[in-house]
Amino acid sequence: MNWLDEVKWDDKGLVPVIAQEQGTGDVLMFAWMNREALALTAERGQAVYWSRSRNKLWHKGEESGHFQQVHAIRLDCDNDVVLLTITQLGHEPGIACHTGRHSCFFQKLERGVWTATEPVLKDPGKIYE
Repeated sequence: MNWLDEVKWDDKGLVPVIAQEQGTGDVLMFAWMNREALALTAERGQAVYWSRSRNKLWHKGEESGHFQQVHAIRLDCDNDVVLLTITQLGHEPGIACHTGRHSCFFQKLERGVWTATEPVLKDPGKIYE
């Protein structure tokens, strides 16, 4: 049996993926992979996702230069969520979010209001010129 067959893909052939920074343990982003994206990620050692909005493979960093070096690929106990341990490359400190922040999880619920808790490290307009 192929290791990819052990993943429980959803009805669209996708699996949710969490990218966690090696060293800090910060959760940087959430995305989706199809079978090809997961196979390419394992083969290349860099994160490749499935873009649902563009309906195509998305090599993280192909436009921004903010690549993700993959150190480990883990599967949860139900085989339906993938966890990548990564190093975010291309900017110091690493930028994983298209908003120019370190993490996509920069909004925190405080007193009933979502508040941005992380600064923009680089203007998104300059990232995607």
